[in-house]
Amino acid sequence: MPRGVNSQGNTYSTPGGSNTNSGSSYHYSNSNGSYYYANDNGSTYYKSPGGASTYTSPSGRVSTSK
Repeated sequence: MPRGVNSQGNTYSTPGGSNTNSGSSYHYSNSNGSYYYANDNGSTYYKSPGGASTYTSPSGRVSTSK
């Protein structure tokens, strides 16, 4: 699984979405404490440094929590 650190200091792995070890998914663990998942099914999940989160389903529906 490719891993590394980008020019902003954020750690990434690919494939790294949830429940998969293959495909085009990826995961970022950001230096500010946030993280982001992009999954093969088209869904995404972002958690901000303050703990709020945003999930976007494969159909594009957005759910947020604080």
